[in-house]
Amino acid sequence: MKKIMIGIFLVLIINFALAENYLVNGGQNSRLNYQLSQEIVPVPGMEDLELSFVIPQSFQSPTYNQQISHLQINFQPQPTTKKERMDQRGNKILQVNWANLGRTIKTMITFTAQNHTKLEKLTSSIPFPIKNVRPDVQPYLQSTEQVAANDPQIRSQAAELVRGANTQYDAVQRILSWVVDHMRYILNPPSYDARYSYRSGKGNCQNYSHLTAALMRSVGIPVRIVNGVTLKRPYEIETPQGTLMMKIAQGRHSWIEVYFEDLGWVPFDPQQTQLFVSNRFIRIEVGIDNQETIQDGLLRWSMDRMNSGQPQFEETIEAEFAQDQVSIQGEKQSYGPKNLLLTPPVQTNFVPYQPKKETPEPPPAIPPEDIKKIPFQKPICWGNLEFPIGLDITATHGPVQAVKGNQFEMQKSFMVETAEYVTSQDQYAQVFRLDKPLKLENIALAIHKFGGSGNVWIELLKDNKGVPGDLIATSEIILVDEMRFKVGYNWEYFDFAKQNLILTPGYYWIALGFTGDPIMNWFYTYGKPVGPQWGTRYKTMFESEWSISLSYEFNYRIQGKN
Repeated sequence: MKKIMIGIFLVLIINFALAENYLVNGGQNSRLNYQLSQEIVPVPGMEDLELSFVIPQSFQSPTYNQQISHLQINFQPQPTTKKERMDQRGNKILQVNWANLGRTIKTMITFTAQNHTKLEKLTSSIPFPIKNVRPDVQPYLQSTEQVAANDPQIRSQAAELVRGANTQYDAVQRILSWVVDHMRYILNPPSYDARYSYRSGKGNCQNYSHLTAALMRSVGIPVRIVNGVTLKRPYEIETPQGTLMMKIAQGRHSWIEVYFEDLGWVPFDPQQTQLFVSNRFIRIEVGIDNQETIQDGLLRWSMDRMNSGQPQFEETIEAEFAQDQVSIQGEKQSYGPKNLLLTPPVQTNFVPYQPKKETPEPPPAIPPEDIKKIPFQKPICWGNLEFPIGLDITATHGPVQAVKGNQFEMQKSFMVETAEYVTSQDQYAQVFRLDKPLKLENIALAIHKFGGSGNVWIELLKDNKGVPGDLIATSEIILVDEMRFKVGYNWEYFDFAKQNLILTPGYYWIALGFTGDPIMNWFYTYGKPVGPQWGTRYKTMFESEWSISLSYEFNYRIQGKN
């Protein structure tokens, strides 16, 4: 078979701007009806069961406001006891207990949330270092096991980052920008504390929050951890470069609030936003770290000594947006982190954060005669290699922990399903980069089949100045009916081996094609852990232009020989 040579003298015209910091203006206003349903199936030998909730409260800040109304909590059967208390951080906790465990327990929490995010110019003049922190704010300067503000490496890193800073905002933007560039999101880290986060540069939302808090507290900036829920409804930011679509999974989430004397407590999501969170966030519980903020969704029980086991627990979060108005404009800046960060304008004195110069170079062009000399015998595989195959991401609670004696507990889980339904009327594409020639064998996607029938395949596309271009080749077709059902998300391999396809250095795009009515999700990861910031695109089937850029990255693997 004749070899196909692709892009030998490809010239890339892509804007390799180092910074991905956007100043955003505008706002979001929504009224949503929220519902949390839980179902607990006891096991034989269970003597009693306790479930605790943190009642969400209204909250105001300069950028994000939450107004809670029409709160209702229903139980079937009715609990044996109910007890309300306020903890030392101001969280209102409801604890309910069942002594008779003969049947399935069902709970439902409903409320209306009026959420408003306002992105206008902020003014802050707090000098740095900070002096005379208020007594009620001082607890949020503590060093803890998860927020290791006294760790020598963390203290040294923070001191280096804020050297010469004259205002609190200056210190904060330097630290957060460094975290955004230092951290890479993974779904299931082995640890959530700041030490692991700093040394590995990996983690989930808890890791981002704990590391940011540790760095800021180590230089005297008060930070508290916030737990809540995020909703999957996407929103768009209009920029001169096109439309940027933002989306986060529906489920439990951890973020932070930073205290400014002239602004109060202001929310940050250290994964991508500074001085605000979107109105897709429901704020529930606050504390010094995530070992303290465990009350919402905490399940405790005791067993008799003749039995063992754990209850089955299912939790479903739903939200209906009765009203949703979004108008946000973004303008890319010449400073800030290399990874995406959104910030409202701030009037203050600060030195713009500048990361180390690591401007990527276009892949080298290789003459045809040199490619012919390559034996293509060395196996290679790269992409999202740390994706957790087969992980049950529907689990809404963590593992069982023994408290003492015959008493046990399960805490809420921050594991969430981040995936797009990619066999609908929309089309998604993901870029990958080659630095060496490759004889392509297969491309794998992290997908989950829910049902349906038909055919699926991968389309391999050229890059056209940062967007998908002409079709290069298609993989072998996979019959949906022959795909096995598996727990969680797994790699599905699409074969290109028979085409004897040689890819030269450059950028290429992956798009999933289908016929029939398959129902499939393609898992994505927050941020861009593998590829460039511009490398994920979206369009409807009726559009010809890939005009919408996505803020996340689909999970893929490329296999072949070089």
